[in-house]
Amino acid sequence: MFDPDIAPSGTLLGLLQRGRGDGTLHALAAPRAESLAALHHCVLYDPRRDWQVENRSLYYARLCLDLGAGLDEIEQHLFDPDDLIDTAEERTGLALAVLGHLASYGREDALRLLRRYAATGGNWQWALDELALRDEDTELRALAPAVLARYPETPEGDAELAAAVRGAYEPRPWRLWADDPRHGTRVRAAQEQGSFDRWQRQLRPMGPRPGWSVHDVLLWAGQEDDLRPGARRPEAAARCLAAVAGPEDRPELLAAAAAAPAAARAAALRHLAETGDPEVLDLIEAAVTDPSTSELVSQGALAAFERMRSVVALDRARMWGQRPDALGAAAAAMLATRGGQYDAPLVLSALRGTVRAEGPDAQALWTLVDGAGRLRIACAAPVLRHIYRETASSHLRGRAARALAATDPSFGAGFAVECLWDCEESTRELAARHATTADARVVDQLRRLAADPAEEAEVQTAVRSRIGPED
Repeated sequence: MFDPDIAPSGTLLGLLQRGRGDGTLHALAAPRAESLAALHHCVLYDPRRDWQVENRSLYYARLCLDLGAGLDEIEQHLFDPDDLIDTAEERTGLALAVLGHLASYGREDALRLLRRYAATGGNWQWALDELALRDEDTELRALAPAVLARYPETPEGDAELAAAVRGAYEPRPWRLWADDPRHGTRVRAAQEQGSFDRWQRQLRPMGPRPGWSVHDVLLWAGQEDDLRPGARRPEAAARCLAAVAGPEDRPELLAAAAAAPAAARAAALRHLAETGDPEVLDLIEAAVTDPSTSELVSQGALAAFERMRSVVALDRARMWGQRPDALGAAAAAMLATRGGQYDAPLVLSALRGTVRAEGPDAQALWTLVDGAGRLRIACAAPVLRHIYRETASSHLRGRAARALAATDPSFGAGFAVECLWDCEESTRELAARHATTADARVVDQLRRLAADPAEEAEVQTAVRSRIGPED
């Protein structure tokens, strides 16, 4: 996760960085040089807050095709001297993924650039995965010498090669190389070593055993947290407690949830919450509101409360929902997820308050936006539109669009139209089901999505539900 520099939402660059459908529409209407400059900025300087889950590559590849963009800027970026120093995947991953989609659309120059980078680039594994999906067997076999040369034929090099084979996202090139008479012996040995390493790890599991006592599990949680802070041991310990704890252990667990060391206390709170202990809600409130409580315990207590599904927890959420602190925010999130229609005012208040206090990218908005749609809070539409326009997260924008579809009668003729060009396939699917066909652009885009082999099956299914063969 990182925090990129995002331009204002009213600019062409800001629209493209967010992956909004309006970005494509504005880029096609703007001067070509201006659109290409904004597009290249997005591809070379990944604008996603979470590059591992947000989609942009197909969105940018389609715009490259529409604008007839060349690949000189991407080539310079990939083969910049920084590529030898900055090996982080996020520096080149988006550019390589865009090249992969362009190759799928028949751009031979993109395919050649991927081959060259797979042979010499720092993030060669990503390029190889893109080629594995699209290139011919003969071309993939030709890359074997360059890739294998990265690993010297030493014990250390062979171990690194085995790790690379084991971690490959797409196994096709390695399978081809394993059948190659020139390189097969070494690649097969690496494959076998990877399988052996996995087997050895399974034979040496770490952590407590089911035969341990509650005391042993809590002690382990504290020891592991001291050795490796932030290793999520409370969650693991809570799962172990579910296996070893019985009714006779309740006094010890209650005492741990009230005053044990941080990791053990968090684990006990989570276990008691999952078993629905009648005293756990008071213990959670004490853990969150006590200013002397560590962050590990307070966050663990909030997480334990959010996982509760009982009617008692829901009633307590209605009591806490007016609080201006973290406990109030967790209560509002629970009501957004599980509350009834009479909880709508509190959910709406939390939604508005979160936007005012933390802006349109606050993590708490995800659940509240979903809740506004689930409860069909019509008067939430203005704030949902604001989130849709301003958020830098394409996933949150998609959630806002889904909530608007449930709360805003103008959605079909408004935001749903631009959502047909959105970067997220789930948002395009939503638009395909709701966008009014009175707009000529909608019909044209639906036809394009139906015929595009790169489009997701769910989107095309939604499109076919709107247009028939005669359309």
